[in-house]
Amino acid sequence: MKLSHFSFPLHARALVSGVACLLLSGAALANKPDWAGKGKNKHSEESHAQAQGGSVEIRVGGYFGDDQRRTAQDYYGAQQAKGKCPPGLAKKNNGCQPPGQAKKWLRGQPLPRDVVFYPLPRDISVRIGLPPAGYKYVRVANDILLIAIGTSIVVDAIEDLMR
Repeated sequence: MKLSHFSFPLHARALVSGVACLLLSGAALANKPDWAGKGKNKHSEESHAQAQGGSVEIRVGGYFGDDQRRTAQDYYGAQQAKGKCPPGLAKKNNGCQPPGQAKKWLRGQPLPRDVVFYPLPRDISVRIGLPPAGYKYVRVANDILLIAIGTSIVVDAIEDLMR
């Protein structure tokens, strides 16, 4: 005799479906063990949050590493050697040095409204790694700043690009 799918009572099918869902969802609900993910790139959690559309919290002064600082200084040093100064430093006739002003920004503080800043060229943003979600890079005189979007709080900086 051939059985059709109608030969099982509705409540039995519902019970079997429910048990199957519970068994299959166990792996999805499991937490990652404490040891998992150790030794990975320090920006991996930031990249994940950025891919998910969220923002991440970054410790003030703890974002840029030595490699990023070196990459930025090499990039701007090469630009200066070609005679190409970044905007704001270009027509000063002083070898791309900023005017003799004291720095007007501080890590952990909002960027003052009177500070002139410029967007970072895409090329250097890619070289040092795109900023995490909720943050952006700007250049102020000879410095690259990572600032929080919305509050303009200076989170970290690469200082003295053309020394």
